[in-house]
Amino acid sequence: MAANKEDSDIDDILANEEELEKALCVLAGSDPENCSYSRGYVKRQAVFACNTCTPSAAEPAGVCLACANKCHDGHDVFELYTKRNFRCDCGNSKFGEFKCQLIPAKDEENVRNHYNHNFNGCYCTCDRPYPDTDDQSNDEMIQCVICEDWFHCRHLGCTTVEPEELQEMTCEACMNKVPVLWTYAAHFAVPPVISISDPEEEVEVEEGAEMEEAPESSKTSDEEPSTSVEHTKQEKAASRSSPCKRTHEEMTGSPAKATTKTVVCRLKELQAKGLERLRQGAVFWPYSWRSKLCTCMSCKRIYVAAEVQFLMDQSDTILAYENKGLDEPFGQHPLMALTSSMDRIQQLEVIYGFNELSTSMTAFLDQCVAEGKTVTVEAVHQFFEELRARKRRRTNAGYQ
Repeated sequence: MAANKEDSDIDDILANEEELEKALCVLAGSDPENCSYSRGYVKRQAVFACNTCTPSAAEPAGVCLACANKCHDGHDVFELYTKRNFRCDCGNSKFGEFKCQLIPAKDEENVRNHYNHNFNGCYCTCDRPYPDTDDQSNDEMIQCVICEDWFHCRHLGCTTVEPEELQEMTCEACMNKVPVLWTYAAHFAVPPVISISDPEEEVEVEEGAEMEEAPESSKTSDEEPSTSVEHTKQEKAASRSSPCKRTHEEMTGSPAKATTKTVVCRLKELQAKGLERLRQGAVFWPYSWRSKLCTCMSCKRIYVAAEVQFLMDQSDTILAYENKGLDEPFGQHPLMALTSSMDRIQQLEVIYGFNELSTSMTAFLDQCVAEGKTVTVEAVHQFFEELRARKRRRTNAGYQ
């Protein structure tokens, strides 16, 4: 029984470590001490919004990790995950008299920043907050790689795969913003399962894909081009693992192979094949899909006109950003770094102690709030003395 309990605790430790890694890897490339404003429009960084300084009725604004820690400590701050090409707004004209403590002198506005309703704490087409206390469905959310908004799976206009197998997604609105992507979707995206479409039409799409080019991402096809067999194996393996745990090579595909085909417009070649896909619902892509995009001058102009030129950048993806986060020095929680060098018994002791301290401290503070007491230095000392006394009693009992 004791062995089973220890194994269960170890499983919990590993699960907690994975969750911590997922959370901390979002901070990749973000400096917790220095405002990112001096770096200009950062390619990708963790961004936060302060409901205390810029409430929903005010102009939307975002701050970097350092400003969230230093300038907005104690404020109602919420995380926006990551945003691309964003410059820290902390202390500019949107904050009134409030000035950034790290870089007080800033332009009044960052004109190249893009904002959406996420900065007001709302997400998806339903425009609801997250977490949503009125939503009992506990639906998984996924981010569109173009608009960077977050969507409930049930609001994507299509039947999705299991949440742990979600790949890169483009929402229907963004697909229509860049219509040429529908052509690529017909050849390379996950086969569509549109909730209101004719099943026979879905079969025609998948069969057509097999006849034309047998796209690497199609799970219904066994015949694949010889140049992408390895990528297909990697993508299938990736779909069975955590979406935050894929290698950089799996995500980036093979840029060299893509660039060798830019002499002839690949988009026109695909359009000439006449393969169509129902233009409805979100589209799920394998992680190497960007390497399939044509990069001839004509297509580049299309991307620039639609303001999606970042799609040509293999390192723009969230996966590349998160993988970088795992390689950063702060990419591992200090508690996990400490326990990694311990044996199993020592790990359990540390985790138990940490959890007990966290639970006890929370209960202590909640009690003070409930009783209207002020948290004094004497009360804190008394709390820790009681905690030590409990530990001594438990230790002494173990030797009896």
